[in-house]
Amino acid sequence: MTAVFEPHNVLVTGGCGFMGSNFVRYVAREHPNVHVTVLDKLTYAGNPANIAGLPPERVELVVGDVCDAELLADLVPGHDTVVHFAAETHNDNSIANPAPFLHTNVDGTFCLLEAVRRCGARYHHVSTDEVFGDLALDDPSRFTEDYPYRPSSPYSSSKAASDLLVRAWTRTYGLRATISNCSNNYGPYQHVEKFIPRQITNIIDDVRPKLYGTGRNVRDWVNVEDHSSAVWAILTRGQVGETYLIGADGERSNIDVLRMIVEAMGRDPDDFDHVPDRPGHDRRYAIDSSKLRRELGWRPAHADFAEGLRQAIDWYVANEPWWRPSKQAAEARYGRQGR
Repeated sequence: MTAVFEPHNVLVTGGCGFMGSNFVRYVAREHPNVHVTVLDKLTYAGNPANIAGLPPERVELVVGDVCDAELLADLVPGHDTVVHFAAETHNDNSIANPAPFLHTNVDGTFCLLEAVRRCGARYHHVSTDEVFGDLALDDPSRFTEDYPYRPSSPYSSSKAASDLLVRAWTRTYGLRATISNCSNNYGPYQHVEKFIPRQITNIIDDVRPKLYGTGRNVRDWVNVEDHSSAVWAILTRGQVGETYLIGADGERSNIDVLRMIVEAMGRDPDDFDHVPDRPGHDRRYAIDSSKLRRELGWRPAHADFAEGLRQAIDWYVANEPWWRPSKQAAEARYGRQGR
């Protein structure tokens, strides 16, 4: 049995983003003896308000770029653990301009790996199921840890490259690393450019939601709180050098998710518009998380997607001051793309 690793001083890159900030909040709540340093560049997707209210003696924010090798050389030593969330993640943006995705997701990961190997910290790499490409809508199979990489977009290609760097550094330099590939997250603090928050905030603004193509594309949804608990389980009990897939058996078509949102917010379930599909739009993602469940005993605590979606809607309704400053710019970007 793998010995339990006990982090004490954790560096979380991208800790002011959606998934990173929820992980920071999870650690602060569930593991009060752990100190967290957040490294975030505070791009449009990184918001210090996402970690506001956490005890400053336990959660510290350092504003900086994961591609800054000199900063990392000073910052990483003294931490026994690094959890790497920092990434450019929005597919539409990667299609419009791939350069920032290659810079942050590939160069940034390289710089971080070099800093980690010099000081010997434990490293966990947060990645996506999109590295596997997609599955046919009528295919009963699901992604496993052994599924071949077939990324479709500049975003997923950059994440695939970063995963391979981690594996190479683990084998070549003995990096104490683990990797997780997760399905689509949803929950509080998710940027309004993303699918679920965009639909919710459009309805709040009395704007008809927009659906790409036919909406038959399938995504496998997991609550961000469950993702946080899974990352912690992998970090502390996972085997070095291994990859674990995180999912909650939450397959839903985009059109079904949109109808659930529209109906839950008191509208007719067909009160939305179809817009041109995204180029190269993946058809279906589906995660087989049995390795994570079997080896580490992890289970999702929020498996009821309808209830989780209701909670997400309530959060965005109650937190308009948080998302309102980003809404206009996000919709302007979509407008330029015709979507």
